[in-house]
Amino acid sequence: MKLIRFGPPGREKPGVILPDGTWRDVSAFTPDYNEAFFGSDGPTRLARWVAEKGSTLPAVPLATRLGPVIARPSKIVCIGLNFTDHARESAMEIPKEPILFFKSTSAITGPNDGLEIPRRSEKTDWEIELAVIVGRRAKYVSEAEALAHVAGYCLHNDYSERAFQLERGGQWVKGKSCDTFAPLGPFLATPDEIANVNSLRMWLSVNGQTKQNGTTANLAFKVPHLISYISQFMTLEPGDVISTGTPAGVGLGFKPPQYLRAGDVVELGIDGLGEQRQVVRAAS
Repeated sequence: MKLIRFGPPGREKPGVILPDGTWRDVSAFTPDYNEAFFGSDGPTRLARWVAEKGSTLPAVPLATRLGPVIARPSKIVCIGLNFTDHARESAMEIPKEPILFFKSTSAITGPNDGLEIPRRSEKTDWEIELAVIVGRRAKYVSEAEALAHVAGYCLHNDYSERAFQLERGGQWVKGKSCDTFAPLGPFLATPDEIANVNSLRMWLSVNGQTKQNGTTANLAFKVPHLISYISQFMTLEPGDVISTGTPAGVGLGFKPPQYLRAGDVVELGIDGLGEQRQVVRAAS
């Protein structure tokens, strides 16, 4: 099943994409895709309800704005240097344990809403990532149990301001959390939609030129390990996001580095998880 949220910013409604490609409103079943929904086995219950209602559900015009695939979660946990090819381009070793950092939930935006370059930014960068949406509360879970805690997967562009992240001292969160730096979507795909999460092509282009062309096969730490590992340090709540890292081809990795400017167009996609498009604008 593919879950969407649609409508104006801050007033999104929950929907689904049916197998025939039509979008349907499911707000009669749940007010939103939030912690309460995921924590009550919402995707399974919704799938049964949609199977009964089918084409009788209210249609949503395909031109309607798509919002982020989930309501604001309790946290976004990101993984650094988790692709072997990205570590090579960064001239760094694969870490012995996953590198964890947070991204503010206020950075979340819709998949095609556009990117705002922050004030005083000169090094805004792109990072295509596979995001995991937590479906069940996870605390001290084993790797064998981990995938039972997954509600689904979605596309995430983990935008980063490299000067804020790397040159201003402190933790990476400053360079990761600017407004519009976490577009999520266009849809959440439940695990049954993805045949092999460890073999998904990932690509990103800027102004039509391919910058990233990778695969989740190059993940150093796979999804079960990440869920289990993170749950040893903090409780993962239903609806939380784990962003699993980016392949080679980020702007910082070019010689000389390449960064985004107002007017640029960023497009990206992951097999089975759809595509995003962001037009870059300067902060007002």
